[in-house]
Amino acid sequence: QVHLVESGGGLVQPGGSLRLSCEASRSIFTFNAMGWYRQAPGKERELVARIISGGRSNYADSVKSRFTISRDNGRNMVYLQMNSLKPEDTAVYYCNANPTGALHYWGQGTQVTVSS
Repeated sequence: QVHLVESGGGLVQPGGSLRLSCEASRSIFTFNAMGWYRQAPGKERELVARIISGGRSNYADSVKSRFTISRDNGRNMVYLQMNSLKPEDTAVYYCNANPTGALHYWGQGTQVTVSS
């Protein structure tokens, strides 16, 4: 079992930045991957960014060059740095842990609202 707690969401103006954090309740060192997903009202949950155990990462096309995912295995933390935010980035952002195979754990989500 892994408990995930997100933080860092909030209200930001278009063009602004936010940094989301996700703390895991146990070591993520051996996990296949950690990721961030988001779900906007009326839409399905979608992958935003994912980082695998070797350090490689992949991003949704809509956030490439604006968002950066990173992980700190020593602190059991995963981060999502979001720059040049747009109104269409407004969503609930969820941290995801994929320890192995098809096993996934989810955080409770943190709201990000981009609005002037």
